[in-house]
Amino acid sequence: MRSILSIFAVLVFFSCAEEPKKQPFQSVEITPVFEDSVSVRAITFLDARTLAFAGSNGVYGTVDIRSLQVRSNIQTYDSITPTFRAVGGTTQDFFMLSIESPALLYKTGDKGQMELVYTEEGEGVFYDSLAFWNDSEGIAVGDTVDGCISIIITRDGGNSWTKTPCSDLPEGIEGEGAFAASNSNIAVQEDKVWIGTTAGRVYFSGDKGMTWQIQETPIVSEKPTQGIYSIDFFDENTGFAIGGDYTQPKSNNANKIKTVDGGKTWQLIADGLEPGYKSCVQFVPNTDGEALVAVGFTGISYSFDGGENWQQLSDESFFTLRFLNDSTAFAAGSNRIARLVFE
Repeated sequence: MRSILSIFAVLVFFSCAEEPKKQPFQSVEITPVFEDSVSVRAITFLDARTLAFAGSNGVYGTVDIRSLQVRSNIQTYDSITPTFRAVGGTTQDFFMLSIESPALLYKTGDKGQMELVYTEEGEGVFYDSLAFWNDSEGIAVGDTVDGCISIIITRDGGNSWTKTPCSDLPEGIEGEGAFAASNSNIAVQEDKVWIGTTAGRVYFSGDKGMTWQIQETPIVSEKPTQGIYSIDFFDENTGFAIGGDYTQPKSNNANKIKTVDGGKTWQLIADGLEPGYKSCVQFVPNTDGEALVAVGFTGISYSFDGGENWQQLSDESFFTLRFLNDSTAFAAGSNRIARLVFE
């Protein structure tokens, strides 16, 4: 009996022992996947095998993650060739949303062609980012129209979209919008959503867009080219946002902020330290909210300590990225999509 108990104790010890902590990244291997004369600022994983994208010149398509085979097509609307900078996906459909007027929101159609499910025309119409809470509910954000930021929401899997009236939103700021730089102005967790704006504010809803409030942040936002370019949440409490000024990309003052209380308070982090301007930031999966990667036309930067310190892993230019797992991501930018393997 004593020997059996001893063996059981050993098994319990090893089963409860912590797994080895993932070592910080030291380098990144970049493999080109798609090269064309198209700017791609919006990518999303539809499942564990498929990356979807959409960009300028009406180009959209998918990448088979295993074979890296690319399938692409061109979407037109009458005589218009749209530019897409926002995409999203459910387990059933892929969605892509164009900038400028008319705003055109497409979903995967039943007949093998993209189906137009929402349009909006008018002065100032310009949509920037798209995300889904689940297979039924999704949200997109655009610039200010008629005195408030533009928010459209679906509750039926993307078949129909409804614009939130200004009366249901916090008071807007003239010219406030979101940067259509990387399809990462919106972060969702459970029922919550955070939207980062050009005014350096965060629109927050804890009930999937039914009610809204403003979270103030200290990020630099004095000029039209400054503000929050990208926001991501690791869980319902830990969030990170990055921005700066793309016209002064080396400036690193007040361009990175972090929250640990769901956005109730935001603090500057790594203020006056690298990196400067970046267009997209994402938490690395399975790192307890400690590891982050930020990309921009200035290269790829990495933090292993929650954003306190950063190192430049590559000078390669990208606009946006999304992680497949805790060591592999896909990134897109000017004329290309690539696979990134961090080591």
